Amino acid sequence: MRPQFVPLIFLLIPALLILNSDFSWEALSIRTIRRIGDRSSVRVKLIELGFTTEEQYENFRYREIIITFLSVSAEFLLLIFIEVDPFQILFLSLSTTCGVIFILERNLDREVKRHREAIDSEFPAIVEMMTLALSAGETPLTSMQRISRRAQGALTREFANVIEEVAFGTPFTNALDAMGRRVHSYSVRRFIDALVIALNRGAPIIEVLHSHAREARDHQRNRVLSAASKSEMSMMIPVVFLILPISILFALWPSISNLNLFAQG
Repeated sequence: MRPQFVPLIFLLIPALLILNSDFSWEALSIRTIRRIGDRSSVRVKLIELGFTTEEQYENFRYREIIITFLSVSAEFLLLIFIEVDPFQILFLSLSTTCGVIFILERNLDREVKRHREAIDSEFPAIVEMMTLALSAGETPLTSMQRISRRAQGALTREFANVIEEVAFGTPFTNALDAMGRRVHSYSVRRFIDALVIALNRGAPIIEVLHSHAREARDHQRNRVLSAASKSEMSMMIPVVFLILPISILFALWPSISNLNLFAQG
């Protein structure tokens, strides 16, 4: 068999399967997803981002399969007119599959990181809003309802999830504890634990919120100062390696020119 016909055969196999009336690509993909399982914690990351249903997890995996299939098919179309070895085709298809999965899951990791950073940045303002609402006489549940209706952001969506769980019959403290386990933030977890303990023991909640608001502001200030120090070091790179050499060159150029004239004279 001539090597240039090998990619064409690989393309004809899925084409014949799709033309079969009893064949369902979606059903085959979903069965494959369920058979392989979750080995890279994608389900946990999607739950953290708010995608809690099994259908949303299967949609993510199904998108990986579709993008992989389209990428490999495009490679086969390019290889039809090139004489290549079948083992090279297999190696390229495996490399493309691993690359697509790696890129998509890296994008998911970046989304999770942005989600956690957004929660940490929103936390001081949310705690202060909740403290003001409780000082005005509202309960923790009603203050969370008000914040989830008026504010926007990742942490307010978590508050909305707590309100929804309570509406479906979950105890408020259990919903708060589930939120603390779901949100990967040390500040939020400490805040939830302190709030649950205050609710269970009848401790003054406003004093607890005041202390957490103060700690959240200090933590936010430290994060800003740390980011500013890193930016300062990165800003020194163009100054040292670009602006400073040009300035020295402009300062020394007249002297160098005079010395050249003196040497020629």
